[in-house]
Amino acid sequence: MIYRFRIILDVKEDVLRDIEIEDTATFEDLHHAITQAFGFLGNEMASFYLSDKEWVQGEELPLETMEASQENYRDQKLNSIISTHQHHLIYVYDFLNLWTFFVELMEVGENITGITYPNLIHAQGEVPEEAPEKMFESDEVTFEEEDNFDFEEDDDFNFEEGDDEEEYNDSDFY
Repeated sequence: MIYRFRIILDVKEDVLRDIEIEDTATFEDLHHAITQAFGFLGNEMASFYLSDKEWVQGEELPLETMEASQENYRDQKLNSIISTHQHHLIYVYDFLNLWTFFVELMEVGENITGITYPNLIHAQGEVPEEAPEKMFESDEVTFEEEDNFDFEEDDDFNFEEGDDEEEYNDSDFY
């Protein structure tokens, strides 16, 4: 069987690729297919994440893990995870730049004789030179009045003009 994925780069302009890949290919194979289709070298760390149809990021499926207790999905076959109930993934490439892709299974088909898989079947848009900045939301933190620290009451933090900075080195605080 062949999976036909649409991979959309998370940028303002439409940048997408449609890829066919065998259902028995591994997540590493899909990783390489995506990086090649978008013109990346494929030598940066990357992970897949389970997702729902609203693109809410779920469980990580790391290609390479640093924790012994976490499973490595590099050699995991796509058909062991991808199903009619689970057909959305988020793919993050290069953890320093956070290139983020939305991966959706669009169709399941039969192998076509003479076609080498993975197979790029459609490309639209140009990949920008740099990854877009990501906006992260956090809960607003409020402090109670008694939790506020009054710096004026603590002489250790009052640097007066003419104070010798060498007096205030890191060792004074440990």
